[in-house]
Amino acid sequence: MQLTIVDIAFGGKGVARHEGKVYFVPWTLPGEVVTVRVLRQKKNFAEAEVLSVDVPSADRVEPPCPYFGRCGGCAYQHISAPRQLEIKAQQVEQTLRRVGRLAEVPMEPLIPSPQMFGYRNRIRVHVEGGRAGFYAQGSHSLVDVEQCAIARPEVNQSLRRLRAAALQEGDYSLRAPGGGGPFFEQTNEAVARALVELAERKVLRGQRVLVDAFCGAGLFAKHLAPLFEKVIGIEENSHAVESAKNTATPRETYLCGDVGEHLGSTLAAHDADSTTVVLDPPALGLTQQIIDALLAGRPREVVYVSCNPATLARDLAALCGSYKLESVTPLDMFPQTADIEVLAHLRRAAP
Repeated sequence: MQLTIVDIAFGGKGVARHEGKVYFVPWTLPGEVVTVRVLRQKKNFAEAEVLSVDVPSADRVEPPCPYFGRCGGCAYQHISAPRQLEIKAQQVEQTLRRVGRLAEVPMEPLIPSPQMFGYRNRIRVHVEGGRAGFYAQGSHSLVDVEQCAIARPEVNQSLRRLRAAALQEGDYSLRAPGGGGPFFEQTNEAVARALVELAERKVLRGQRVLVDAFCGAGLFAKHLAPLFEKVIGIEENSHAVESAKNTATPRETYLCGDVGEHLGSTLAAHDADSTTVVLDPPALGLTQQIIDALLAGRPREVVYVSCNPATLARDLAALCGSYKLESVTPLDMFPQTADIEVLAHLRRAAP
């Protein structure tokens, strides 16, 4: 059938509507008219693949990667860079409004990545049947990949060496060698640095205590430590905690364990008016135990870093009765993919 794409859903698939049903079509753009083949029919929606782009968008570009459309890693290589950023910013705002039911979303301009390609410090590849590569979208069918367009040159060198070796089947993590400092350990070093600098600009001056929940090896805690008298990091990964402790200053303390179990007692032991909390949870977001600890402890401000706008929206809906959402800033940590990083800044509302 022929469909007109009207939107892009979070995750990167184009959205079309026909006779009361929603159709999800990857590798398309709003405004395009496409001929598709329906792959799966559900009660209220269907999934389809593109057979031809009959009326292309002015924002459509030629993907530089020969694997695009087969490899499941990238979703937006067919979209011009400016339009990618517009789509991601719009998706963040729409998700916060729709899922979080937030009437006002104080959006700030999206922070782009300096590099749209060749930025990834690490990739995870699968080896199977003498081939090495990535899974196709929505399946475990392996796409044999000689070079990844969004990985750094050093990572692609490691991929070439991996492909030349006789390896057992399984998953392999490839990282750029060398480095220095915590930013190099992030997937996109430049945007990770911009993210931490953004957090530094947002936090109130004159605060005494920083609680860094899900602190990892101390990316935020160590960068923000000069602004506080005391820094407490909470992280369940023991290896990350040991790494943070190895370079800790006297003002830094790191607790190993579940964030939900430690956060409540940590907040209760310090003056709420002079306490700042940084949250950087996994994609699942915050547990109810963590939200309860924040609402009971009432720290003066919260900086929430999220890689999942949907769970961020859910958690903000729970917090915004006691906190005012000051700003929401998207960062393009993963260009060419549908993923987006977001920093939300909240301050405690008046009683």
